[in-house]
Formats: sequence, C-alpha cells, structure tokens
Amino acid sequence: MTKEVFTIGHSNHSLDAFLALLQQHRITALADVRSHPYSRHLSHFNKSPLAASLKQADIGYVFLGQELGARPDNPDCYLDGKALYDRIAATPDFSRGIQRLLKGVQNYRIALMCAEKDPMTCHRAILVCQHLPKDDLDISLKMAN
Repeated sequence: MTKEVFTIGHSNHSLDAFLALLQQHRITALADVRSHPYSRHLSHFNKSPLAASLKQADIGYVFLGQELGARPDNPDCYLDGKALYDRIAATPDFSRGIQRLLKGVQNYRIALMCAEKDPMTCHRAILVCQHLPKDDLDISLKMAN
C-alpha cells in the first residue's frame, strides 16, 4: 500500500490555522526539518511551544533538523558559505534522517515542516523529497492554505 508524506511551511500562520491544516489532512506526526527550530517573529513555532501545542492536538512531533535541515553544522557541506544540497544529501546524518522518516511513515501520517510557504523554493522539495522513494510513497508538496 502506498504511504503519503505531506509538506507544510508554517509561513505566517496563526497556531489555530496551522493546526487546522494539519487536522484537515489527518496528519498524526510533524517532522520539523528546520535547521534552527525557532521563529523570530512567530514564537508559537519555536520548538518547545510547537511541540506542546501539537501534543495537545494529539499530533506527534519530531525534530529532524540536524539530519534533514538545509543548514547543517558540517563545514564540508558548504562552498564559500553556500550550502550545497548534493553534499548535504551525501552525509551519514542525512541518510539517517531519511531512514527515520521512512520508518515513521509506516505508523504515522507525516508532514515535513519548514518555514517557507512555497515548497518549491524550500529544501523540503528541493532536497528532502528528492531523496524519498517515489515508487511506494506519494508526496504531497503543499497543503491547501
């Protein structure tokens, strides 16, 4: 049976609107793929408050930013300060993150979350989803908003 993975950018959503989108798509777990899990302007998307709000909504939370984030700590992933996605994808951390995600999909309906509203300009689509198997996984890049 084909499993689904969704992506969502928290953008400038209110917490209620964000949770409603997740619930509309029957998401049971959120994988936070931001390298730095905080928002300067929207504190409800900081790691701890977000995890607590998701728990109250009966949605699991896992931080995968170290594994699947676009700005890893590994200096080998950069050239002149620019993150190179092919180098990130070749790291053991990235491979572990993909494996964790694929394992999670077996038991949860997962949404990958980053900050950017448009997934086509975000590493969710450009990096992470490019390395997910397409034959047994249906990837929905954008939740209706």
